[in-house]
Amino acid sequence: MSKRKDYKELTTYDIYFVDIKTIMNSKGISQNILSKITGLSINTIRSYYHSNIKRIDLDVVSRICKALNCEIKDIIISK
Repeated sequence: MSKRKDYKELTTYDIYFVDIKTIMNSKGISQNILSKITGLSINTIRSYYHSNIKRIDLDVVSRICKALNCEIKDIIISK
C-alpha cells in the first residue's frame, strides 16, 4: 500500500513580463530598426515592446537580446 502525498496548490507567485522598451529607449533604437536588425515582423516587435504577449518565444527573445546587446535577465522582469 503506497502513501498518498498531499500537495498544496500555488496561490501566490511572481508575474513576469518582457520589458524591451526601457533598453530600446536608452539606446535610441526604434521598433522599425529593431525589426530590421532582427528580421522579426514589426507586429512581433510591437507586441514585445508593449509587453502584450502571453507566451514568450525563446527564438524571438534571443534575437532581441542579440540586437540590443543585452541578456535575457535584462528584459524579463517580475512584478
